[in-house]
Amino acid sequence: MLLQIVTHTPRWVFGLFVLLVWLGCKQLMSGRVSLVKVTVMPVAMTGLAVYGVASAFGASNTAGPAALLAWAAAAAVLLAVSIRQPLHANTRYNAETRAFDVAGSAVPLMLMMGIFFTKYVVGVSLSMHPELAHQTPVAVGISAVYGTFTGIFVGRAARLWKLAIRTDRGVASAA
Repeated sequence: MLLQIVTHTPRWVFGLFVLLVWLGCKQLMSGRVSLVKVTVMPVAMTGLAVYGVASAFGASNTAGPAALLAWAAAAAVLLAVSIRQPLHANTRYNAETRAFDVAGSAVPLMLMMGIFFTKYVVGVSLSMHPELAHQTPVAVGISAVYGTFTGIFVGRAARLWKLAIRTDRGVASAA
């Protein structure tokens, strides 16, 4: 059964998997990252999560509104929790280059893999059992998982944005 599932998976899915692993592994090491890159990844992962909810439990589905609400609620709660977490002590923002020096972290890799595998398992499950898409508890649960990933991803970026804004204000007031 597993072999049949894998052989019927479109090839682009494996390419996306490799890309996400590569992007996540790059973030395991300390380095410099621009303000733009800090923003792009959460936006892309949020898009993937929203697409996951919409494609599985879209507007034509009676569970759709509850699914979107569950996604938004989970994202908001995890964003509120994540944004309060302190940045790594070595995190710095350079206002001139508009870039951050950040410590390596496995969290982005785990989040990307979480979103990818959730989307994959949901896709396989719904293709094998399409009736699940119309069950509100299933839709709400899966959407809340997507929302959790979104909230954490956006919260991590928002913490860096807060540092950039504070630093920019400090530079402006010193000038």
